[in-house]
Amino acid sequence: MPDDDLLLQELERLRRELLAHCYRMMGSLDEAEDMVQETSLRAWKGYQDFDGRASLRVWLYRIATNTCLTALQHRSRRFLPSGLGAPSDDPNAPIKEFDASVAMLQPIPDALLDPATIVASRQTLRLGVIASLQHLPVSQRAVLILRDVLSFSAADTAEVLNTTTTAVKSTLQRARGKMAEVAPQLEEVVEPTDPVFTDLLDRYIAAIEASDAAALADVLHHDAVLQAAGTSTWFAGLKTCLRYLIDHVILGPGSWRMLPTAANGQPAAAGYRRQPDGTYAAYGLVVLDITYDGVVGVTSFGDPALVERAGLPLLLDR
Repeated sequence: MPDDDLLLQELERLRRELLAHCYRMMGSLDEAEDMVQETSLRAWKGYQDFDGRASLRVWLYRIATNTCLTALQHRSRRFLPSGLGAPSDDPNAPIKEFDASVAMLQPIPDALLDPATIVASRQTLRLGVIASLQHLPVSQRAVLILRDVLSFSAADTAEVLNTTTTAVKSTLQRARGKMAEVAPQLEEVVEPTDPVFTDLLDRYIAAIEASDAAALADVLHHDAVLQAAGTSTWFAGLKTCLRYLIDHVILGPGSWRMLPTAANGQPAAAGYRRQPDGTYAAYGLVVLDITYDGVVGVTSFGDPALVERAGLPLLLDR
C-alpha cells in the first residue's frame, strides 16, 4: 500500500524543482504555480494507483508534464517584445501596448527556486532561453526539457510522455535543431560569482538612481537591447536605448530606488518609483543580460507582485 508520508515528503522535496520545470514549460510564473498545485492534487488523487514501476520522482514529473501539456492546449505562445517585430529607431515615438490577445512572458525570481537547480541549470532558466522554448511545439518542448535539462533517460522520458524511446529520440533531434536556430548565444554570459557581475549591476543601479547618462553609457553595451513586458515596442543600440531611458524612464535624480536581486538565474534589480510623499513604491523587476563587455539586455516587468515574490518589500522609506 502506498505510503502517504513518502508522497508528502517527495512533493515537498521536489516542489521548487517542479516549479522550475513547469515554468520552463509554460513561460509564466503564475501558470507554473497553478500547474504545481494541480500536480499535487492529481498526485494525491492518483497515489493509490501508483505501482512503483517508475520512481516516485518520474511519476510526479509525468503528472506535472502532462498537466502542463493539457493546459497548453488552451494557451497561446508567450512573447517578449523583441519576439514581435523589429526594434523602433525612434525613442520618442508612442509606445505600443501589447495586443490583448498576445500572452506575455514572465520572469521567475531566484528566491522561489532551489539554489541547486539554479546552479545546475542556470543557462536553461535565462529569459532568452525561455522565450526560445516558446517556438517549439509543446511535445518537443517537453522532450527537450526532460532530456537535456533534467537529464532523464530516453526510457524515463518515454514513461513520462506515454510514448516510445524511438519517438523520444526523433522528437529530441527535431527540438534541438529548432533551438539551434532560435536560442541566443550564451557563451560569454557572466556567471554571478564573477566580480564583473556585481560591478556592472551596481553601476547600472547607481546610474539609474542618479539619472546619470554618462554612467549609463559606460555600462550599456553598444548593441544593448531595451524592452518592457506589456508593450510591443523595443529598442536596440546604445544611442536609442540611452535616449529613451533618459527622456522617458529615469527622468531625474532620486526618481528611482533600486535593490539588487536575481531572476531567471540572471542579475536583476527591483525598481521603486518615488511617490508624492517621498516614499518609494515597488514598480517591478528589471532583468539584465550581462557580458564582459557590458549590459547587453535590459528587460523590465512592471508588476509589483514580482518584487514581493523576490522576497523584497513593496514600499521603501524616503
